[in-house]
Amino acid sequence: MILRKLSIINYKNIREAMLDFSPKMNCFIGQNGVGKTNLLDAVYYLSFCRSAFNPIDSQVICHGQDFFVLDALYENDLGEPEMIYCGMKRGTKKHFKRNKKEYKRLSQHIGLIPLIFVSPSDTILVEGGSEERRRLMDVVIAQYDNSYIDELNACSKALQQRNALLKMEEEPDPSLMDIWEQEMAEHGERIFQKREAFITEFIPVFQDIYSSISGHREKVSLSYISHCQRGPLLNVIRRDRMKDRAVGYSLHGIHRDDLEMLLAGYPVRREGSQGQTKTFVLALKLAQFDFLRRTASNTTPLLLLDDIFDKLDAHRVEQIVNLVSGSQFGQIFITDTNRDHLDKILKNSGFDYRLFSVTEGEICSWEETENV
Repeated sequence: MILRKLSIINYKNIREAMLDFSPKMNCFIGQNGVGKTNLLDAVYYLSFCRSAFNPIDSQVICHGQDFFVLDALYENDLGEPEMIYCGMKRGTKKHFKRNKKEYKRLSQHIGLIPLIFVSPSDTILVEGGSEERRRLMDVVIAQYDNSYIDELNACSKALQQRNALLKMEEEPDPSLMDIWEQEMAEHGERIFQKREAFITEFIPVFQDIYSSISGHREKVSLSYISHCQRGPLLNVIRRDRMKDRAVGYSLHGIHRDDLEMLLAGYPVRREGSQGQTKTFVLALKLAQFDFLRRTASNTTPLLLLDDIFDKLDAHRVEQIVNLVSGSQFGQIFITDTNRDHLDKILKNSGFDYRLFSVTEGEICSWEETENV
């Protein structure tokens, strides 16, 4: 998939922009806080029907404005146009349309435009809680498996209902508890199977990418941890029902799944330097890209790289430049505060590119800036 044109009105600090993109490399240059990340977030929104940073849709509307609009023209791998529109007024629900036809459910859109977004905030994958690492798996699987979001929603509903029963002052109805535990287990085991299959294939790709960026100097590992590995999930959930009742929530289930991240056999969050942690996260994201490239309807994902070179040594920067310059990558959107790293990429690539200057929410092509 290629994003050809994008119109933005009142998205965060971008009041208005009409942009034509290169089918290969698009570089956005500007100081911190001027709107480069907001531009990438708008592209992300058109893939996932939400912001990468704020789950409250009304809060992406520009301050002092009553609505936002994102209107994009894509081209699929067969050369066919895909028009995607999203608009929202304050106090109303958002509207999402594909080729002028509104979706009945937003989940129908997920996966049409596969995308990987790499940003400085991704270090939370290492430093944050297990929910961040579950989301790492879920974001990829949902883009190639249309049933996955439904499984997650059904399991989440069952979990909420069971937790509500556990919090009751009086003893909950055992038959109701049985029903919701059965739902948690059935959907949970299917989610576990999908996550396990994904991680099994994902790990060697991730390790190869990390090794390449680090110059084969460091060894990393990734392990999937789940209560489903202890036996039938229904038995595991019911085994500690009394303990769950005491604390008022469910201690077991796929909502507690995690990924163990190790560097040289030790937790990355404890032993990794800033550069190693950033390399670990970048390798995770580029491995996601490689996986989606081979699974998501045979469509090459968009790759969004936001300020990825900070805190990396020269060797790692060079290896990343070599990686993203390769033919396996499709359309790339990349931001930086200066042209040095971008010039290295463009010098080594030999492919089509466009440069944009970003200043206080204003976005224009570099050629227009130079002619002013």
